[in-house]
Amino acid sequence: MTDCKSYGQDFIFWFGPNVRLVVPHPEIIKEILSTKFGNYPKPPTDPLARQLLGKGLVDLKGEKWAQHRKIINPAFHMDRLKGMIPTIVRSGANMLDGWSKLILSGASEIDVQKEFNDLTADVISRTAFGSSFTEGKHIFEMQNKQMILVVDSFRSVYIPGFRFLPTAKNRQRWNVEKEIRRSLRQIIDGRERTDITEKSGRYGADLLGFMMSESKEQGRVDVKSNGSLSTEEIIDELKTFYFAGHESTSVLLQWTIILLGIHQDWQERGHREVIEVCGKNNYPDADSLSRLKTVGMIVNEVLRLYPPAVHILRMAHEPMKLGRLSIPAGTQLEIPMILLCGETMPMISTQGDLMKELQRLQSIQLVLAMILQKFSFATSPSYTHAPSLLPILKPQYGAQLIFCME
Repeated sequence: MTDCKSYGQDFIFWFGPNVRLVVPHPEIIKEILSTKFGNYPKPPTDPLARQLLGKGLVDLKGEKWAQHRKIINPAFHMDRLKGMIPTIVRSGANMLDGWSKLILSGASEIDVQKEFNDLTADVISRTAFGSSFTEGKHIFEMQNKQMILVVDSFRSVYIPGFRFLPTAKNRQRWNVEKEIRRSLRQIIDGRERTDITEKSGRYGADLLGFMMSESKEQGRVDVKSNGSLSTEEIIDELKTFYFAGHESTSVLLQWTIILLGIHQDWQERGHREVIEVCGKNNYPDADSLSRLKTVGMIVNEVLRLYPPAVHILRMAHEPMKLGRLSIPAGTQLEIPMILLCGETMPMISTQGDLMKELQRLQSIQLVLAMILQKFSFATSPSYTHAPSLLPILKPQYGAQLIFCME
């Protein structure tokens, strides 16, 4: 992590062959992300990172980005997000039932890192592949293996062409990537065959089915530009959804429970609100979720203190003037989000990104409310506070807490 305390507010460092300028000033950040957004695109993605994220919306630019966004955005409409709540509640209830059994057996310490990783894997597999849940779980496990391999590569500077060398790690990456794409292609082909048989024009109510249906519809409406997505493009978007949805949601849940385990007064405030709004026996639904103001405040505060993305990268595509600074073309601009606690940040998301963010926060608030409703907890003496920066800000040695049933 770059160190503004050591080097001052504005400083330059080299990351491999790329020069980076750290810009921790809110007024300049607003200019980069909002006022002159088109002048500061994202820098090229590390090819190894692309194996993890796919060539989806995160990586696309220009007409391709607009095409994918047009097809994918409706999948995150607010009505569809509300429709996911029962799935999240079912998965959360299964997890909490397991906790109750552990506590009754005398095992009061639980490492919620693994628990939340499994929970978010379950939710994403069900919402992305509802009718092909078993296959979805297998793909998720492979994607997790890919994440571990790719994160390992982040610890060193990328050397152009290195990913083509038949090293042991590269062969593992190739094999896992091949298996992920083969499995996803098999599910997509299966739904295509079902549609040919049933002639319904719909491919299922989960994310994959919705993307296939919307893509087919766009292809019909805009035949000249062929607005539909290819099978490989759908696969890339699913890979992006897997990584972005799973890792960031799980980690934010971990930090939330850790901080509430330390700050017992806020834990009690959240507990009282959930009992007042939902009662002791009724899990939250779409209506009650909107009335859990304290729970929402807690999640937002944790997001401020422990943002999953510790920095954002942009690049000057031509010589630019930023405040008092003259920026040469090709300079990468590093925005250190973790150093901006307390600042009011500009809106940096597109509408589609915002709807995905709402889905993530909705999931976190639901699960947090369910936990506060059933348990009280405190950080365990075995917990070590050691935030790790790769691939996102997470507890390095787990998140151990002591739970009691309410």
